[in-house]
Amino acid sequence: MDIMLTYDNSRNARIALDYVRRTFGPLHPTITLISVVEDVGSATAGADDLFNEQFQSQKADTEAAAAELAAHGLTATVILAQGDARKMILRATEERRPDLLVLARHSHQPDAGGAFGFITKRIDALVEEFDHMTFGSVSAFLARRAKCPLLIVPTHSEA
Repeated sequence: MDIMLTYDNSRNARIALDYVRRTFGPLHPTITLISVVEDVGSATAGADDLFNEQFQSQKADTEAAAAELAAHGLTATVILAQGDARKMILRATEERRPDLLVLARHSHQPDAGGAFGFITKRIDALVEEFDHMTFGSVSAFLARRAKCPLLIVPTHSEA
């Protein structure tokens, strides 16, 4: 079994990684972690530095996740891509033809509530809704276009 897992070291991606390991680990699948670094959107030297820093950080985080899977006896490889996440993940599924594509349900839910948890949750919900209305979600895009089964892992309970 070949599984492709989208990964960016976010809280949600780590939840999906653990879910894949626990759920599919006994089947000894080959797991491909795909991580996409989106363009910064500026032509300045500072933007280049920011992109390179983000790329190196995401590369290290994704390789660490692959090493974590390997420590559990699973075969894991890494794909790093640059560009629009939706298009790059779709392209990877078309080229690699996994048996299953797994991604975490996206949310802007903060990792910790803190004193402003309630306000932060409300603002994040508005940002997420605006982003979804404007651009559509990665999971919705892939659900319409991917030619392989898609598993969207829930990442938090609704409160």
